[in-house]
Amino acid sequence: MPVHPSLLPALKNIATRLRIESIRATTASASGHPTTCMSAADLMAALFFAELRFDPQHPQHAGADRLVMSKGHAAPLLYAMWSEAGYIPRERLTDLRLLTSDLEGHPTPRLPFVDVATGSLGQGLAAGVGSALNARRIGVPYRTYVLMGDGETAEGSVWEAASVAALHHLDTLCAIVDVNALGQSRATEFGHDMATLQARWQAFGWHAVVIDGHDMAQIVAAYDEARATTGKPTVILARTLKGQGLALTAGKPNWHGKALSAEQATAAYAELEVQLVPEPAALPPIAAPLPAPPETMAGAMAPPAYALGDMVATREAYGTALAKLGAVDSRVVALDADVKNSTFSERFEAVFPERFYQCFIAEQVMVGAAMGLAARGAVPFPSTFAAFLTRASDFIRMAAISGVNVKLAGSHAGVSIGEDGPSQMALEDFAMTASQPNFTVLYPSDAVSTEKLVAEMAAHHGPMYMRTSRPKTPVIYGADEAFPIGGLKVVRQSDHDVATVIGAGVTLFEALKAYDQLKAEGVHIRVIDLYSIQPIDAASLVAEGLATGRRLITVEDHYLVGGLGDAVARAVASAGLTVTRLGVTEIPRSGKPDELIDHYGISARAIVAAVRH
Repeated sequence: MPVHPSLLPALKNIATRLRIESIRATTASASGHPTTCMSAADLMAALFFAELRFDPQHPQHAGADRLVMSKGHAAPLLYAMWSEAGYIPRERLTDLRLLTSDLEGHPTPRLPFVDVATGSLGQGLAAGVGSALNARRIGVPYRTYVLMGDGETAEGSVWEAASVAALHHLDTLCAIVDVNALGQSRATEFGHDMATLQARWQAFGWHAVVIDGHDMAQIVAAYDEARATTGKPTVILARTLKGQGLALTAGKPNWHGKALSAEQATAAYAELEVQLVPEPAALPPIAAPLPAPPETMAGAMAPPAYALGDMVATREAYGTALAKLGAVDSRVVALDADVKNSTFSERFEAVFPERFYQCFIAEQVMVGAAMGLAARGAVPFPSTFAAFLTRASDFIRMAAISGVNVKLAGSHAGVSIGEDGPSQMALEDFAMTASQPNFTVLYPSDAVSTEKLVAEMAAHHGPMYMRTSRPKTPVIYGADEAFPIGGLKVVRQSDHDVATVIGAGVTLFEALKAYDQLKAEGVHIRVIDLYSIQPIDAASLVAEGLATGRRLITVEDHYLVGGLGDAVARAVASAGLTVTRLGVTEIPRSGKPDELIDHYGISARAIVAAVRH
């Protein structure tokens, strides 16, 4: 419903108070970004108190409209808004950036009204895409708003997200670009050239509205227009001044990331307080959020249906497992980057096309949208070639900071993919994911362990990564085997073992070949399948190492730095054990999978030599 003109002064008063509190908080912290808060204060006052449907005391309500603060350095403005709404006591705002406070310099989900961490610019719109997709999934047309800075639209990830949003006709998604024309070091790319900005967004299939971002009547009219637009997302391009409200800062360069001094702040309060209108008409109560259906998992996945010895690639088993999982859990969704016929996520799409989201070759928005979906209750499984996930490594880092329930899957890893060559061979994916302290990292070796670990991924909350392989490998486990996260499997052992060899994925089978060869020579080794790289079963690794003469050998289809060997070495170091590590030590080249595995020193031949040494 349109806002009555008599209510505009009350919104202007709120915007003024938001500016005051943003200055107060950043001055108390002696750090922060007050001027970027001031440029967006009018836009956010109108959004929060005349447009959004939400419950100020229950920020995570499933049917509430969402705000993603993509320009995360405007965090003081976000906190001031929630204080104005009654959720944060005003006196807490000056705790900004304290170690003991959740009011961090850039927002994180430590606060319940923050869905995803922002601050690495250019990520918020992708998360907004995921949030809007989730509204469609649960059948509740809550709206998602994303506040962006004009500077961050130089990021390619913004345009990946813009393209996918238009592709999926996300008309419940509204981007708000605070075009204040000033970046950190200089004027932004297009400054206040609003016509060029409008043309760019329109070219990506968006409904683009240009307004004066300090004219409250234009702002509320733009939100009305966005809500009435169907079939495409809307972007509001708001011409603003950085530091608006103060003569000292409005439209002035060199204020980015600078707090006002105590003396400057005192003068600023006086200048802003005279802008308050006495006793304006009272705003109506904030609109209640929409009702949303409860969601639960319906049951357990069907067990694996493989026979021992079947030759099945783990990437194929992943697709089968994902389709089975979707049948028992409506929260599960899949995202693809145009490789569904290689990752086998197409098996999920064939059964649940309404929960399958194609992002095409745009890995950043695929991961970012998964973050937005996860923040709103979905259980997203985005998958692509593991090598291409590195394109989204910053999104993966922010997924870890956000602690969102994203289940990444990367296929075609290592030199074992063969002829496609090094550009396609993920050899750093464990280093990328396991370096994040809260990431679970899994590497199944056969079809049964893959299916069981997909179920484990869905059952455990938090960011996870599963690596799958291109080559077919034999099924070595029965359908009743369990694969708890943080565990391992001892697949060969005797009382006479002289060393423990630890592999995962394709290298487990090289270890088994080495076991057979050495056994024929009268030499016994213990073989471990380390399917859970993080968390890792340190106690069992130490015990097995001590039982086999303190000799531990790891073999991995990964670079030596940051992979399985490093994980094992860290796990056993406190017991005084060292590890002989076999891995890829140079940039590889094309070739047949078996000859590459042998050439780069991770074959059964290399394992036998390491044991003999």
